[in-house]
Amino acid sequence: MGDIRGFLKVKRQAAEYRPVCERVKDYREAAVLRNTEDSQQQASRCMDCGTPFCHWACPIGNYIPEWNDLSFRGRWQEAFQLLSATNNFPEITGRLCPAQCEFACTLGINDDPVTVMENELSIIEYAFKHGFIKPNLPKRRTGKRIAVIGSGPAGLSCANQLNKAGHSMVVLEKDDKVGGILRFGIPDFKLEKWVLDRRTKILEKEGIEFITSINVGQDYATTKLQKEFDAICLAIGCRLPRDLKIKGRSLKGIHFAMDYLTCANKRVTGERTAADKFIDAKDKRVVVIGGGDTGADCVGIAHRQGASCVIQIELLPQPPDCRSPDYPWPKYPLILKTSTSHEEGAERKWSILTKKFIGENGWIKKLYCVKVEFEKDSGGCQVMKEAAGSEFEIEADLVILALGFLHTEHSGLVKDLGLELDSKGNVKTDENYMTKVPGVFSAGDMHRGQSLVVWAISEGRKAAHYIDKYLMGETYLPR
Repeated sequence: MGDIRGFLKVKRQAAEYRPVCERVKDYREAAVLRNTEDSQQQASRCMDCGTPFCHWACPIGNYIPEWNDLSFRGRWQEAFQLLSATNNFPEITGRLCPAQCEFACTLGINDDPVTVMENELSIIEYAFKHGFIKPNLPKRRTGKRIAVIGSGPAGLSCANQLNKAGHSMVVLEKDDKVGGILRFGIPDFKLEKWVLDRRTKILEKEGIEFITSINVGQDYATTKLQKEFDAICLAIGCRLPRDLKIKGRSLKGIHFAMDYLTCANKRVTGERTAADKFIDAKDKRVVVIGGGDTGADCVGIAHRQGASCVIQIELLPQPPDCRSPDYPWPKYPLILKTSTSHEEGAERKWSILTKKFIGENGWIKKLYCVKVEFEKDSGGCQVMKEAAGSEFEIEADLVILALGFLHTEHSGLVKDLGLELDSKGNVKTDENYMTKVPGVFSAGDMHRGQSLVVWAISEGRKAAHYIDKYLMGETYLPR
């Protein structure tokens, strides 16, 4: 390492964000990009720890100590090259990844861990700013034509890798723009869409063809797809939302999180939405059910739309502020996460079960809730019990269901191809990511289940490795 005592001299610099009073007035990115000098200082905190558990914790195996050292020394182009060796889209993970690597950082045992996520973002943005990133076309084409269905992080990383191997790539997307959940499910205050457009233009110049507004299985026959391509990778995500089927669910003003986020994101880009179709929180009492990241994103949107108040409720108990014995280092811990959206004024409630929705004239007006407690049974399993006499109501004009997703859509492609499903409803493949249909592979959330963007990229890269090997007999693409 450039400075083996850097971690003793430099303290962790927390991520910087725009002031709350400023950022809630727009949808621009809440985070502020760190300057080069501070990034080099923070990179110096990466210690010569011998066994880099950060690398072990990273689903794509980023060479974290190595590119930290290179950026600390000012060797930015080399740092960028090493970062790009394992990560197709560092500008996305540097903004959205929950940084499992940081929780596995050796320095985090008795000090604050290295700011891996911000360091990664500094490297890739420095590379863009200084012209390191240019279209790199394959030197030869294999003559093989491959279709990737879905343009989320799994589909894009798969297409990117296979294009590097010289295959002719076509990405088919049912929405009108490329990006999948990155574009329509992630608010701009976390990921502005010019970031996606910047990368997509490079991929296009490298030879990847993007066809949008085409729903394979409906607009494009599955049989035709199989005839025209030598291999197919299905990466259509995990879009079937988990519902809350209780009394009053049919009331107006209750929406799924993804519908709410998509509606808001399209409005931000200037796309017109009919007044009766637009989900607006302005001057409304908003309740978000679900305490995860998607729920937090909905909280942030509600603030920017001018909600009169925002409450986020969660069925599970409030997580601890620090590691519990159940999650020892270097495991990713279950701890309380406070996002930028929460800092903007939302009230959070834990251990809350919603029993029914109460309406007036067909519209949601209240939630009837009860507090719950969790106890371990004789087998050590957690059992939920309602706390006697704890019933209460929450007034609401708009309710957002952010309860996660069940599995991928089973109609359309999955049904047409006769694909097998696992016990969770995800597409089943062999160890080579291939379904029971020869030449048809699957990656991302539809294969793994709802997960993180970094896992989607990892899945896409692995699928690309096996697709290349299937077509060519061997491959140099990394797993």
